[in-house]
Amino acid sequence: MSQQFRVATLGDVPPGTCLHVDAGGLAVVVLNVDGTIYAIGGTCTHVGGPLGEGELEGTVITCPWHGAQFDVTTGQVVGPPAEMSVPTYEVVIEGENIDVYVA
Repeated sequence: MSQQFRVATLGDVPPGTCLHVDAGGLAVVVLNVDGTIYAIGGTCTHVGGPLGEGELEGTVITCPWHGAQFDVTTGQVVGPPAEMSVPTYEVVIEGENIDVYVA
């Protein structure tokens, strides 16, 4: 059963940016790709780097520690050294609020 967490507002995440948030003790990154909001796991699967501090280019976020890259729409690895994808989470926009559903 998933839980809903209000993690940010649309104003907190302008297009082309990302924001590290806490969703019930879980590290999550909320990202704005051309006005569409995504949420993925906030920890790189390589050695635990903080993805929320990474650079977002299009739909790809790059981990600031070793350069692993993930597609924010699917969580899939698109560039090494990471080999495992990161989780993705359902996002619901209610007015200006961003809610994330995590299991």
